[in-house]
Amino acid sequence: MSLPRIAVDAMGGDEGVRVMVSGAALARRKHEQFKFLLVGDEPRIKAALDSHPNMRSASEILHCEDVVGASEVPTQALRRAKKTSMGLAIEAVKKGDAGAAVSAGNTGALMAMSKLALRTMPGIDRPALAALMPTLEEHDVVMLDLGANTDCDARNLVQFAVMGAAYARIIHGRERPRVRLLNIGTEDNKGTGELQQAAQLLRAATGLALDFEGFVEADKINRGDVDVVVTDGFSGNIALKAIEGTARFVTDLLRAAFTSSLRSKFGFLVSRPATELLRHHLDPNNHNGAVFVGLNGVVVKSHGSANALGVANAVAVAARLLEDNLTQRIAADLGELGINGAAGTGK
Repeated sequence: MSLPRIAVDAMGGDEGVRVMVSGAALARRKHEQFKFLLVGDEPRIKAALDSHPNMRSASEILHCEDVVGASEVPTQALRRAKKTSMGLAIEAVKKGDAGAAVSAGNTGALMAMSKLALRTMPGIDRPALAALMPTLEEHDVVMLDLGANTDCDARNLVQFAVMGAAYARIIHGRERPRVRLLNIGTEDNKGTGELQQAAQLLRAATGLALDFEGFVEADKINRGDVDVVVTDGFSGNIALKAIEGTARFVTDLLRAAFTSSLRSKFGFLVSRPATELLRHHLDPNNHNGAVFVGLNGVVVKSHGSANALGVANAVAVAARLLEDNLTQRIAADLGELGINGAAGTGK
């Protein structure tokens, strides 16, 4: 199988070049067909590549010394877009020099640059940030929006549902993903006017490759009985941070409990297989790789604190979406709605 190469912003993230190159190398050890355009400071990238001979024949370097700061305001970053490693990685997708871009840098800047360079797909008002979160079942749940759009109307939520379902079909292999809107209750009369209207539109839509199952509350997101959870970026980001914080809390609590006494340490040794499974399941690196869906191109956001495994998973997400043609799937689903159909009646 031949895939377009993936542009990697080698300067982004907490650890920068070392982890980004190591993550790309780890991804390629699992998938030898991966090829990369590594964007960033050439001497530092070459030094990192010395530790990964499997990357030499699969990588090209695009030299760039400027990097977007972690706390830089997106409007400021936009003015320097074509001089930064992040901006040049996205520009490579726009020009066709790469099929997808992966960055662990500033989320707001990445969103702004991606939207300006790649533009939104026809029929999409706003792109959304979609990510996978662990559940009690075999499949992760797709959730969007996670912070790209803090204020959304019914039209936006319907479009998010269409895009999230297309993503879930690729990740889960499920022909008709189960889709629900995040709400404060599951009753039909609960929630804001926007949620009520979005639900009506999704129930009325025909021809979509999804099953709309109404509302879901935040405490049921990770149960495994829903494939796609749709919400505005404000609520989605709060829910995401709460889930991540709870996972860290549980992990730290277990660590403290198992080191509190000699008896506890013995208990840890006995229960270690179960605790290791829990740690693996809650580790965000194993679910890394959020996607800006709705753009004319694939852009994947890696967590800034991701390790090499996390970056490798983000690269694998980008490759999977290229292989299964995410943008074409979304376009086909939008065609089922019609540009002036259900998606266009929310205003």
